[in-house]
Amino acid sequence: MAEAKILATIQRTDTEQLQISVSEYRGKSYFNLRIYYTTDDGATWLPTKKGVTFAPDQLDILSDAIEEAKKEFMAEAEE
Repeated sequence: MAEAKILATIQRTDTEQLQISVSEYRGKSYFNLRIYYTTDDGATWLPTKKGVTFAPDQLDILSDAIEEAKKEFMAEAEE
Protein backbone atom coordinates (compact mmCIF):
# COMPACT_ATOMS: atom_id res chain seq x y z
CA MET A 1 0.00 0.00 0.00
CA ALA A 2 1.28 3.47 -0.86
CA GLU A 3 1.94 5.97 1.89
CA ALA A 4 -1.22 7.85 2.85
CA LYS A 5 -1.30 11.59 2.23
CA ILE A 6 -2.69 13.26 5.36
CA LEU A 7 -5.02 16.13 4.43
CA ALA A 8 -5.99 17.19 7.97
CA THR A 9 -5.68 16.12 11.58
CA ILE A 10 -8.22 16.79 14.32
CA GLN A 11 -6.84 16.33 17.84
CA ARG A 12 -9.35 14.52 20.08
CA THR A 13 -7.26 14.00 23.23
CA ASP A 14 -3.56 14.10 24.08
CA THR A 15 -3.22 10.53 22.84
CA GLU A 16 -5.89 10.32 20.12
CA GLN A 17 -6.48 12.10 16.82
CA LEU A 18 -8.63 11.80 13.73
CA GLN A 19 -6.55 11.70 10.58
CA ILE A 20 -8.19 12.60 7.27
CA SER A 21 -6.20 11.21 4.37
CA VAL A 22 -6.15 9.83 0.86
CA SER A 23 -4.38 6.59 0.07
CA GLU A 24 -4.11 3.89 -2.54
CA TYR A 25 -4.81 0.20 -2.01
CA ARG A 26 -4.55 -2.44 -4.71
CA GLY A 27 -4.39 0.24 -7.38
CA LYS A 28 -7.47 2.14 -6.21
CA SER A 29 -7.63 5.47 -4.40
CA TYR A 30 -9.57 6.00 -1.18
CA PHE A 31 -10.54 8.80 1.22
CA ASN A 32 -10.08 7.80 4.87
CA LEU A 33 -11.28 9.10 8.24
CA ARG A 34 -9.52 7.10 10.96
CA ILE A 35 -8.74 7.41 14.65
CA TYR A 36 -5.03 7.11 15.47
CA TYR A 37 -3.41 6.77 18.89
CA THR A 38 0.02 7.39 20.38
CA THR A 39 1.84 5.88 23.32
CA ASP A 40 5.07 7.92 22.96
CA ASP A 41 3.86 11.53 23.30
CA GLY A 42 3.07 11.85 19.60
CA ALA A 43 6.34 10.63 18.11
CA THR A 44 4.47 7.73 16.49
CA TRP A 45 0.77 7.57 15.58
CA LEU A 46 -0.81 4.16 15.01
CA PRO A 47 -4.18 3.43 13.35
CA THR A 48 -7.11 1.92 15.23
CA LYS A 49 -9.96 -0.10 13.74
CA LYS A 50 -12.21 2.93 14.32
CA GLY A 51 -12.68 4.67 11.00
CA VAL A 52 -14.37 4.74 7.66
CA THR A 53 -13.12 4.61 4.08
CA PHE A 54 -14.83 6.17 1.06
CA ALA A 55 -14.36 5.45 -2.62
CA PRO A 56 -13.91 8.58 -4.76
CA ASP A 57 -17.42 8.24 -6.24
CA GLN A 58 -18.87 8.56 -2.72
CA LEU A 59 -17.21 11.91 -1.95
CA ASP A 60 -20.03 14.00 -3.45
CA ILE A 61 -22.49 12.33 -1.05
CA LEU A 62 -20.18 13.03 1.89
CA SER A 63 -19.60 16.61 0.76
CA ASP A 64 -23.34 17.24 0.39
CA ALA A 65 -23.95 15.85 3.89
CA ILE A 66 -21.24 18.11 5.36
CA GLU A 67 -22.72 21.16 3.62
CA GLU A 68 -26.18 20.27 4.94
CA ALA A 69 -24.77 19.89 8.47
CA LYS A 70 -23.08 23.31 8.20
CA LYS A 71 -26.42 24.87 7.22
CA GLU A 72 -28.12 23.18 10.20
CA PHE A 73 -25.47 24.42 12.63
CA MET A 74 -25.60 27.96 11.20
CA ALA A 75 -29.41 27.98 11.57
CA GLU A 76 -29.08 26.86 15.20
CA ALA A 77 -26.51 29.57 15.89
CA GLU A 78 -28.87 32.24 14.58
CA GLU A 79 -31.71 31.20 16.90
